[in-house]
Amino acid sequence: MKTNTTWSTLKYALGPGLLMAAAAVGVSHLVQSTRAGADYGFMLIWAIILANIFKYPFLEFGPRYAIATNQTMLEGIKKLGAWAKWVFILFTFFSMFIIQAAVTIVTASLAEKLLGIALPPWVWSAIVLTVIVIILMVGKYSILDGSIKFIMVILSLSTIAAIVFAVFNKSPEVSTFAAPELWNIKGVAFLIALMGWMPIPIDGAVWHSIWTHERIKQTGHCPSLKDCLIDFNIGYIGAGILAVAFMSLGALVLYGKGIDLASSGAGFANQFVNIYTTTLGDWTYWIIIICAFSTMFSTTLTVTDAYPRVSQRILSLEVKSFNESDRTYRLLLVLISMVSVGMLYFLGSNFAFMVDLATSMSFLMAPVLAFINYKLVTGKDIPIEMQPPKWLKILSWVGLFFLTSFALLFVIWNFFLS
Repeated sequence: MKTNTTWSTLKYALGPGLLMAAAAVGVSHLVQSTRAGADYGFMLIWAIILANIFKYPFLEFGPRYAIATNQTMLEGIKKLGAWAKWVFILFTFFSMFIIQAAVTIVTASLAEKLLGIALPPWVWSAIVLTVIVIILMVGKYSILDGSIKFIMVILSLSTIAAIVFAVFNKSPEVSTFAAPELWNIKGVAFLIALMGWMPIPIDGAVWHSIWTHERIKQTGHCPSLKDCLIDFNIGYIGAGILAVAFMSLGALVLYGKGIDLASSGAGFANQFVNIYTTTLGDWTYWIIIICAFSTMFSTTLTVTDAYPRVSQRILSLEVKSFNESDRTYRLLLVLISMVSVGMLYFLGSNFAFMVDLATSMSFLMAPVLAFINYKLVTGKDIPIEMQPPKWLKILSWVGLFFLTSFALLFVIWNFFLS
């Protein structure tokens, strides 16, 4: 039965899609997309667009499954069998602390730049996470939902302003500059890292399904599938546009200048602000710093909320005596944050390697996680009328081929041709 979408119905669905967008526009956008533009100009726009297109169905399946079954995707993954369950659990466990630490240290570096107080990166990271943990403990999902809507407006406006200034202040390229080779070991490794978190790892679909249920609990209203998919599309398309926007900033301001960008997230964040204000003018400092900080703070806020919710749900499904409550959410919130800060303290200069490992692992695991998501939304738990339409199934098959091909390319290039 078709349902009409009006503001009175859509308002109950809006939220989870923006949370996913906020989680997406972090390291993949600020660091990787900007670096792609700085090193290759607009040459890699195809990689950003294709990654967004071919990951679309597998991330769209998150809200689709949540509304169609009134469950999160974790319940569905468990039903698929032990292989699917343990693939997801092990991937989540090995990646969550690295991802949490990666987005936090970039946010912390921007906070230091914003406030002008010099402290060790791990100390600023602890401060940022403490603030975020307090926000989430006090307001839980409601404050997360409200704050992200506000932050995304600031992010969008400041990014648009930065691009306008970049277009009108574009300086000439260095005459001796030549873009680096793409189809070699270093180039392919960067390409995989760029697409690995673009716009967000595929396990983000599970996050979305959980946030959908939190939104239902918050509003006391279960929206239609149509309304939920509108919310998803607003967030997803917005995240894709912002990825192209950050690549454009890199291409317009940094490409052809012969600037050697820092390899670490923290170093890049500081360099990002300095280069842009030097090129565009000191008067743009606040626009650039607000754009960069709001990008990373929104990501850190959503990621910090997502992993405790996922961990809590996994434990409740695996341990019968486990009580899924606000208290366990808060405990996991603090525990995961503390481990992430500990990683930053002990890893030091090796952290850049860990980030590259996490992005590469996300891309290599993408075909498996994508297949799991496809199995869920085409299985017997989903009514036929709520399963993906034919065009989306075809796009899923093409997407699986694309993700698998690039994963194999990465393995062959690194282990057999290097």
